[in-house]
Amino acid sequence: MQPVPEQSPLPDNGPPISDVGGPHGPAHVAIIMDGNGRWAKSRGLPRLAGHRAGGEAVRRSVAAAIRHGVRWLTLYAFSAENWRRPASEVLDLTSLLRHYLRSEISALTAEGVRLSVIGEPGRFAEDIQRNLSAAERLTAGNRRLHLTVALSYGGRTEIVRAARAAAAAIVEGRMRPEELDEPRFASFLATAGIPDPDLIVRTSGERRLSNFLLWQAAYAELVFLDVLWPDFGETEFAAALAQYAQRERRFGARPG
Repeated sequence: MQPVPEQSPLPDNGPPISDVGGPHGPAHVAIIMDGNGRWAKSRGLPRLAGHRAGGEAVRRSVAAAIRHGVRWLTLYAFSAENWRRPASEVLDLTSLLRHYLRSEISALTAEGVRLSVIGEPGRFAEDIQRNLSAAERLTAGNRRLHLTVALSYGGRTEIVRAARAAAAAIVEGRMRPEELDEPRFASFLATAGIPDPDLIVRTSGERRLSNFLLWQAAYAELVFLDVLWPDFGETEFAAALAQYAQRERRFGARPG
C-alpha cells in the first residue's frame, strides 16, 4: 500500500481513539471487499491484477476514513474460506500481503494509523506472522485511525472460540455462569475493546455478510454497492456514509 495523502501532523499521532463518533457519521465502518476477480476478468487481466488494484482501493479507503473522521475501519481481507481457492491464487494473495506489510507500515505510522489483525494469522507463513506481529507493535501507539484487518477470518469460528474461552473461564473458576451476559461474552471475541461496527459496506453487488462479524453486526446498518472493489474510492466511501446518515438507528426499540 502507498502512503495516504499528506495531512497536518497530530501531536502524539492524534487524539485518543474513543467510542463516540460524529453527530451523523459512523465511528466504525467495516467493509467486505469483493469483486477483485470480476474486475480483472472484465478487463481480460489475470486475477492477480485485480488483487493488486484492490490494494490501491485499500489505500484510498484508509485515506477516506481519515478524512471523514471515522475512528475504526475494519477490512475483510482474507476469509477462512479463501484457503480453498486454487493454490496459485492463494500464493498470489499471500505474496501481496507480504509485500504490503514490508512497504506500508511506515506510511501507516506517519498517518497515525494503528493496525490490528483478527482471524487466524497462524495459518500464514512464519515470516508473514512475524511481520504482522511487528506491525501491530510498531503502530500500537497510533490514535488517528484504528485499522483492523481480518485475515483467515470466519465469524462462526470466532464465536465458537469465544464460547470455548468463556466455558474455560467458568470451569477454572474465573467466572460464574450467571455472570456471562452479552458484554462479557463479547470480551472473549477477537474484537474485544473495539466497538461494534455502525456501518458495514459490501461491494460488487452481493448482498450477504459471508461469515463476517456475525456477532458484531447485530445492529449495524448495511450498505450494498454495485461497484467492484478495485473501483472503490472516496466517492463510494462518501456515498455509503450518506446512506448511513439517512438511517434511523433504533437498536430494536420502537419509533418514538
